[in-house]
Formats: sequence, C-alpha cells, structure tokens
Amino acid sequence: MTDYTPSDYTAAGATPAQAASVSNQEAFAKLRAEIGKVVVGQAGTVSGLLCALLAEGHVLLEGVPGVAKTLLVKSLAAAMNIEATRVQFTPDLMPSDVMGQLVYKGGEFEFRKGPIFTNILLADEINRTPPKTQAALLESMEEGQVSVDGTSHTLPSPFIVVATENPIEYEGTYPLPEAQLDRFLFKLDVDYPEESEELEVLRRHHQGMNPHNPAATIQPVMSAATLLASRAEIKKMTVDENVLRYIVSIVRATRTSPSLALGVSPRGATALLKASKAWAWLLGKSFVTPDEVKAMAAPTLKHRIRLRSELEIEGTEADQVLSTIISQVPVP
Repeated sequence: MTDYTPSDYTAAGATPAQAASVSNQEAFAKLRAEIGKVVVGQAGTVSGLLCALLAEGHVLLEGVPGVAKTLLVKSLAAAMNIEATRVQFTPDLMPSDVMGQLVYKGGEFEFRKGPIFTNILLADEINRTPPKTQAALLESMEEGQVSVDGTSHTLPSPFIVVATENPIEYEGTYPLPEAQLDRFLFKLDVDYPEESEELEVLRRHHQGMNPHNPAATIQPVMSAATLLASRAEIKKMTVDENVLRYIVSIVRATRTSPSLALGVSPRGATALLKASKAWAWLLGKSFVTPDEVKAMAAPTLKHRIRLRSELEIEGTEADQVLSTIISQVPVP
C-alpha cells in the first residue's frame, strides 16, 4: 500500500453529492499532509490507517520498537481532533482493566468505563497479554460495544483498534489466535525509514520537534463528522458483479492452495470488498476495479491464512504465497 492522489476532476458542474465527495476526499488529503508534519515517511502505513478508518476496520501494526507506530496514532487523533488512548498490554492485564468494571458507590453499583471508551484504542504489544484479555476485545471490535455483567455499553463513534506487536521478540508473548486476527481489517508491516527519511527525522528532532506531543505541531484539519459522511459515500459506491466474482475467486483459491493449511474465511472476503471500496474512494473513483482489489489483497488477507509447516520452516512469507495465488486468478 502506497501514497495516493485523488483524481483531479473538479466539482464544477457536479451534482451536490459529487461535490460533497470531492470535498471529503480533499479533507483526507489534508489529513495526510498534516500527519506528515510529524511522521516522516511511512506512506503505506498512513494510507492503511486512513483506509481502515473509512472501511470501519481495525489495524494490526507489526514493527520493531522506535519506528513511529505510537506517534502515528497520536498524530492521526490530533489531526482529526478525536480521542486516542494508549494501553500497554502486559501479562497481568485483566479484561476489566480495558473494558471497565462495576464499582459500589453511594449504596449501588455503577459502571466505571475503561480506556476502551475512546475513538482510537492503541493496544500496544497486544501479544504480551494472555488470551483471556485478548478475547475481551472481540465483541468491541466486531459490534462496537462491551458487555459487563449482562449489560451492553455502546462505544464512541468512530471507534478503531490499532494494535501493535514486535516481530522479533517472542519470549513472554501469546500469539494471537485466528479468531482474533480475523477481526483486524489490515495487518501492516512498519519498516525502517529510507536513509533520506531518517535524515529528515534527525533534522526535525534537532530543530526542536517534540515527538511526545504531536498536538503541539499538528492542527485539526478534519472532523469525525467528515469521516462518517465519507463512510456513507463509500457504501454507495458501484461494484460490478465481475469484481465481486474476482474477490470470491481469490478467496476460494486460498482454500485450495497446496501451500496453505488455512485459507481465507468469508469474513475475509467481505473485508477485502470494504477495503477495496475505501481505497478506490481515496483515489477519487466512484467505482471499484480489479486494481484496487489487488492493491488491498496482501494487507487484508495475509494475516488470515496459515502456511503449511514445512513452508514456515523454509522461511516462506505469506505475501509470497498470496502474490502467487493472485497471479493465477483470472482478472475480469
């Protein structure tokens, strides 16, 4: 996933709906530019986060410490003027520490909300907490609510979980089960910056940029209302029947691939559709083509498949297998 440039058509002579769409797309372009004041490089990761916001999905970021994962989330929240809460997931973290709990006060029990009641929950090192706490996130990620003592509590809108994990540190971790991974729209690899980008990072730090307080540099350029309006536009986008069949063909091909022990679920197919629609909208289109499906396939599907053990031992990557599968599926 890379940078994007909305199409350059203007709203002159357009219908009110088309004009609104252009305005919202421009708002996302400004949002990207504002984040760029603090986060250098990471164009693909930024695109993925914006796409996930539009598709109402959650994101798993995998990268070594110090590559601006937390800074990126803080910058996004500051540029949208929404709330972001960071929770450090540890082996002793309990579900109630995230969701909230009932407390006895004034002769009766009342619900005290946990840090999950926010717009962006940064679940830092999610694989360091036991499965019981990981599983507590399933309801909130799927239904936008949490249930405590039989009572459901609706989470704020928008709501997105951005979880992080370290790809090279396995001691004391609890690998995410398939059911948990399947709830993430994207798995994005956050790599080291290019040499020129790393040099720019040093320049900015030398000039006094405070990475711990991005709000001091970033100005709000887009509201949650614009995001919700954009989501409504995306739901109305045109998707040809042949594109739907193309998505199904890719997903079903993963289930019959001799390289895979586990293929993509139907939830993965719907996730690929939503991601493709969001990406096409960001590009300024009113319809989805196979190009958007191809662009979204790797980040949407690679965490939903499992390689056969012999391929894992050989060091084969999920991206390689997916690329081969997609190349063999006829393009409509």
